[in-house]
Order: sequence, then C-alpha cells, then structure tokens
Amino acid sequence: MARWSEARRAGQAARIREWQPWLKSTGPKTAAGKQRVAQNTISHGACSAEMKEIRAYLRAWRRTLRTLQEGD
Repeated sequence: MARWSEARRAGQAARIREWQPWLKSTGPKTAAGKQRVAQNTISHGACSAEMKEIRAYLRAWRRTLRTLQEGD
C-alpha cells in the first residue's frame, strides 16, 4: 500500500472537513428501523437462546460421559 505524503494527507483532511460525511449518516432513524437492523447479525440461529441452552446441555452431558468413562 502506498504511503501518502504530508501534503496529500493534509489535502485529504481538508476535503473531508469540508465534505463532513459524518453529518450524512444513513443509519436507521425510527425505532422500528433500529429494531430491524439489530437483527442483522442473526441469520442462522446458531447464537439463539435455544441453541445456547442446547450447547450447555451437551457440555454437561459430555462431562457426565467423561466421568463415567474415567470410572472404568
């Protein structure tokens, strides 16, 4: 990746300050929109409460099996 010179960096900083992209946010503004985008990361259910409960049950079952195997 090419390094920017100090002059190029200063010019870009000035353009960004003039442009002010942080004032043009395109994120959700309504409560319904915010609620909808909060679900964006949930696409497969692997992190759902139900799956977490199942994984905890399986971990406990594996511990039980290990304990039983060690007793042999």
